[in-house]
Amino acid sequence: MPAGTLTRRDVRLLAICSVGLAASGVLHYVGAGDIAPFVVSALALALLASLVGRSVEALGDRLGAGATGVVQSALGNLPELFVTLFALHAGLYDVVRAAIVGSILANVLLVLGLAFVVGGLRHGTQSFGAETARGISLMLVLAVAALLVPSLTANLHTPAAGHERALSIIVSIMLLALFALSLPAAIRRSGSDGEAGEAKEGEWPLALAIGMLAGAGVAAAFVSDWFVDGLTPAMDSLGISQVFAGLVIVAIAGNAVENVVGIQLAARNRPDYAVSVILQSPLQIALVLAPVVVLAAPLVGATFTLVLSPLLIAVLAIAVLVTVLVVLDGESTWFEGAALVALYAMIATAFWWG
Repeated sequence: MPAGTLTRRDVRLLAICSVGLAASGVLHYVGAGDIAPFVVSALALALLASLVGRSVEALGDRLGAGATGVVQSALGNLPELFVTLFALHAGLYDVVRAAIVGSILANVLLVLGLAFVVGGLRHGTQSFGAETARGISLMLVLAVAALLVPSLTANLHTPAAGHERALSIIVSIMLLALFALSLPAAIRRSGSDGEAGEAKEGEWPLALAIGMLAGAGVAAAFVSDWFVDGLTPAMDSLGISQVFAGLVIVAIAGNAVENVVGIQLAARNRPDYAVSVILQSPLQIALVLAPVVVLAAPLVGATFTLVLSPLLIAVLAIAVLVTVLVVLDGESTWFEGAALVALYAMIATAFWWG
C-alpha cells in the first residue's frame, strides 16, 4: 500500500473509536445506572489513546523523539486538564490533588515500568539516549521540588503558612516560565533520530497525523467531562475514597494516551521515543498542568492551591528520585520495569483507605 494512505487497521481503529465515543455520549445523556457510564467513558478514553498512539507513530518519523514527546504529551495531557477543571467545578478537591500526584506516579512508575517490561521481554536490554533522559529527569526533579514548596510551608508551619494561595500563584507562574525556556532543548533533534523522515508503508501525511492528534484530543475533552460526571456516583456505589479515585482511577484514565503510546513504542523497539513520550508527560504535568489548574481554578468558581498531604509529598519525592536512578545508565531491562510496577502497586495500596 502506498505511503500516505489509511490501512485497513487504521480504518478499523477509527471505527472503534467512533463507536466508543458514541456509546459514552449516549450512556451519559440517557442515564444508565451509576457504574456503566463511568466505565464506558474510561474505555472510550483508552480507545482514543490508541488513535493518538497511531498518530504519534507517524509523527515521530518526521519530528524525532524529543519533539514527538513534547507534542504528544501536550495533546495527551489535554484531557487531564479538562478532568481536573471539571472535578474542581464539582467540588472534588481531594480528587484533583491526588490526580495530579497520581498522574506523575502513573507515568514514572507504572507506565515506564510496563514499557520496560514489554520492551525487555520482546527485545532484551534496550538502550535509549541517556543524556536526553537525564535532562528530562533533572527537569522533573526541579519541577516537583518547586511544586512541593507550598506544601512544605503549610505542613512545617513556617511564617508563609496562611499565604499558600499567593505562594501557589507565584510558583505556578515561575514553572510556566521554566517550561517555556525548556522547549528549545526539548524539541531539538538528537543523533539517535536518524531514522526520522524515512517513508514507510501506510505512513500518514504530516497534516493527517497532526489532525488526528488534535481531533482525538478534542474528543477526549468531551469524554473527560462525561467521565467526571460519572465519577461521584461510581465512587459512592463502589465505596472508593476520593483520594484513591484521584490517585489511581482518574490518573490512569486521564493519562490513557501515555499508557498506550509509551508501551506501544517500547514493544516496537523504539526506546528513545518511548522514554521521551513517557517522561515528557509527568514533566508537563508538573510544569504546565498543575500551574494552569491553579491559575484557571477561579474560572470554574474554585480556589486551588498546591498544598499536598504529607504522604502525597513523600510518595511523589520517592517516585521521582527512583526514576532518576533508573534512567541514569541509558539502558532498561524487564526486571527494572517490574520493580517500578511493584513500587507503584505498593503506593496505590497505601491510599486504598483514603
